[in-house]
Amino acid sequence: MPKLIATPTRIPVPGGKLIDEHVGRVNTGNTDISVAHMRSPAGWSEPGQTPEFDEYTIVLSGFMRVEHKDGVIDVPAGQSILCAKNEWIRYSTPEGAEYIAICLPAFSPDTVHRDE
Repeated sequence: MPKLIATPTRIPVPGGKLIDEHVGRVNTGNTDISVAHMRSPAGWSEPGQTPEFDEYTIVLSGFMRVEHKDGVIDVPAGQSILCAKNEWIRYSTPEGAEYIAICLPAFSPDTVHRDE
């Protein structure tokens, strides 16, 4: 039987970024996949990371910059990117962006392995 997910859970993070988790560990208790609607302001960035999950990102507006060990990829609205697990990446939104992030398995602070 289908299960309606009536509202996401807002995940508090610093830096003005908004994360609304629709599916995942916090909102539905799902550890296999997480789906979140993200909005980050101009100039936002986070530390580099080497996550234990694949992350698929669909950019809805603005653009996302993804730094990786071999360079930089800018992902504009209407395009997507797959960042494979166990590879170092760093996300930023120089002009702000709205996007959907899908993580397999679900995102966890314990498995993202952010740089210190």
